Amino acid sequence: MSYSEFTLKKAKRDFGLTTVEAGRFLPPTEPIEPSSYLRESLIEGLPLATATGSQKARSELIISPILVEVRKILQRQVSLFSGEDFTVEPELGLSGVCDFLISRSPEQILIEAPAIVIVEAKKADLKVGLGQCAAEMVAAQKFNEINNIPIATIYGSVSSGTAWRFLKLEAKTLTIDLNDYPVPPVEPLLGMLVWMVRDG
Repeated sequence: MSYSEFTLKKAKRDFGLTTVEAGRFLPPTEPIEPSSYLRESLIEGLPLATATGSQKARSELIISPILVEVRKILQRQVSLFSGEDFTVEPELGLSGVCDFLISRSPEQILIEAPAIVIVEAKKADLKVGLGQCAAEMVAAQKFNEINNIPIATIYGSVSSGTAWRFLKLEAKTLTIDLNDYPVPPVEPLLGMLVWMVRDG
């Protein structure tokens, strides 16, 4: 079994999670102006990704440039992984490839201190990705526990590129923000992602 096979119902049952549906759980965050590189990337990439509608196009043309920008804003003191194997406890189904994972470690060769998991929405349906995201967040939590890394809160997002929905895992409580945050504009999203990595 792999992460992609988890529904939200199965993740709740298998890992004993309690879900809380909420409004925005992040504190107010300051929007961050994108670099000229990201601005140009989105000017070119957004129409292309929207026109083709493919998951790969959304990943490469929207999500990836935004996450590279977050790493750049944080002076490359965090690492970004895409399509990396993140097998933690295969007997629990916590195995497979993560779409995107941000770690609070500058080490880029091996995953250390995972803090944020980002899952691409299948066919742009954010709800479908919630179970996979929850399972990957549990895996990140277990990874940190096994390695004595003191990160109490794991953040997650399900994204279509043009819409982002956020989750938060603390112990066995999974909080789901019912708001979808659109791109464009990218400035509020950059502020939220940077806060999650640096201050969350």
